[in-house]
Amino acid sequence: MGDYDSWTSFLGEWGRFQRLVFFLLSASIVPNGFNGMSAVFLAGVPEHRCRVPEGANLSAAWREASIPEEQRPGGRTGPHRCRRLRLEALRNFSAARLLPGTDVNLSLVPTEPCLDGWEYSPSPYLATIVSQWDLVCENSWKTPLTTSLFFVGVLIGSFVSGQLSDKFGRKNVLFVTMGVQAGFGFLQVFSSSWEMFSILFLIVGMGQISNYVAAFVLGTEILGKTIRVIYCTLGVCLFYAFGYMLLPLCAYFIRDWRMLQLALSLPGLLYIPLWWLIPESPRWLLSKGRIQEAEDIIRKAAQMNGVTAPEVIFDPSELQDLKSQDQDTYSILDLVRTQNIRSITIMCVILWMVIAIGYFGLSLDTPNLHGDIYFNCFLSAVIEVPAYIISWLLLHYFPRRYSMAGVLFLGGCVLLFIQLVPAYLSVLSVVLVMIGKFGITAAFSMVYVYTAELYPTVVRNMGVGASSMASRFGSILSPYFVYLGAYDRFLPYILMGSLTVLTGILTLFLPESYGIPLPDTIDQMLRIKGIKYRNTSKNQKRTKDEENTVILKTTSF
Repeated sequence: MGDYDSWTSFLGEWGRFQRLVFFLLSASIVPNGFNGMSAVFLAGVPEHRCRVPEGANLSAAWREASIPEEQRPGGRTGPHRCRRLRLEALRNFSAARLLPGTDVNLSLVPTEPCLDGWEYSPSPYLATIVSQWDLVCENSWKTPLTTSLFFVGVLIGSFVSGQLSDKFGRKNVLFVTMGVQAGFGFLQVFSSSWEMFSILFLIVGMGQISNYVAAFVLGTEILGKTIRVIYCTLGVCLFYAFGYMLLPLCAYFIRDWRMLQLALSLPGLLYIPLWWLIPESPRWLLSKGRIQEAEDIIRKAAQMNGVTAPEVIFDPSELQDLKSQDQDTYSILDLVRTQNIRSITIMCVILWMVIAIGYFGLSLDTPNLHGDIYFNCFLSAVIEVPAYIISWLLLHYFPRRYSMAGVLFLGGCVLLFIQLVPAYLSVLSVVLVMIGKFGITAAFSMVYVYTAELYPTVVRNMGVGASSMASRFGSILSPYFVYLGAYDRFLPYILMGSLTVLTGILTLFLPESYGIPLPDTIDQMLRIKGIKYRNTSKNQKRTKDEENTVILKTTSF
């Protein structure tokens, strides 16, 4: 009895075919980077103040004094963004030739809302959806909701992408969802209202995650065991970061939100030729009984790699034996059936949710940092590259529990220190934010493998899936953590830092899985609550095949 990896071992691990699949599928992740964070610039909030109409019959002095000062977060003062002095009173003062601040105490003049709209600063944005539809003051709640709706789409896409991929094929879903992401992003350019933009943004979110999952699964099913690990931990992550880096570069040269959205959507056309270069998953074809199609793909791969394929690659009788094997069925309830697995599930759900809040919260908060918005966003993207590399090294050489706790403590503690930095050391605050982003990004990359190792084979997909769903809820909440910065500049960092540190402490109570054979049943799971773990002998250490199995089982981001 064989398996897919043994049947296709004659192809080798890193031939021309594998290199082509590796880089093309990784390249398909690039749009996810700039679409996932595009709200940073599309929904940027420019400086604004109440508009005073030209026909208000006010003298120059009273027009200038019509906007009162307000206290901003961080102790700064500036023109009030949502109130102005009552124009009717100002007209009377102006007609009487009274001067503001000398003849009239401005603090005694009543105020009124911005009845004539707002004036927006043309720097750093020429136009965003905020200035387009006045999403400020009493409508400011719509700005974080816009970003949250994108992540709601990601949540919905997470539910449906796996089922669609299993039913219609990895390749078909990959290209359809890439089309959804690019096509509905293009339609956003012509949005006539905030409601229309937000609904389209939700659909873009559905395509974004479905595209990612389809590319992730397709790569893990085509590539060999060794390359599969690199593809899952470095390939897709680094290309995602590369797409993230392109976002501030495009936004720097394109300051209007419609033109920026158009520029972010058009690259989807470049992926159309990949349809003829990226193959369908032979594993999926075999699961559907399409043996001849799977063999044709493998023979083309062998020809590309310059090796000779055997006359019979997939034996129909062995495939039938594999399908006929009886398997017990498990449900989502098995994740909470015993006290041990229930505790692990609850802890993993908390862990994933907090990491998602920190990752997306810090990414979306870059416009609020001191200094140039575009440079700060680029730094936020660049810092992910060493984070992914460090997480890959930690996964290979160090215990999971202490590695996870270490990067979470690093990320959380530096965020808590930001409130202690003096105002004149604003550059240091930016550095601390980037170190926090580094720690949380490394944790985000590692948590997939660690979670998959904690759950037994019979419920591993469900365990990772449930944890991944928790991270979607965390991403939905993250814009509101950023929104709190309008009331207190340090409040988002205090909340995210505190939650991250507490989660790092919680991680220390999880079992250690490094070097331990993967559990197959719920009874074989490692236990929490301070149980001493028995030292495993050398032959009990996890084999390389078992370690690669973890990566194959982790099929969502």
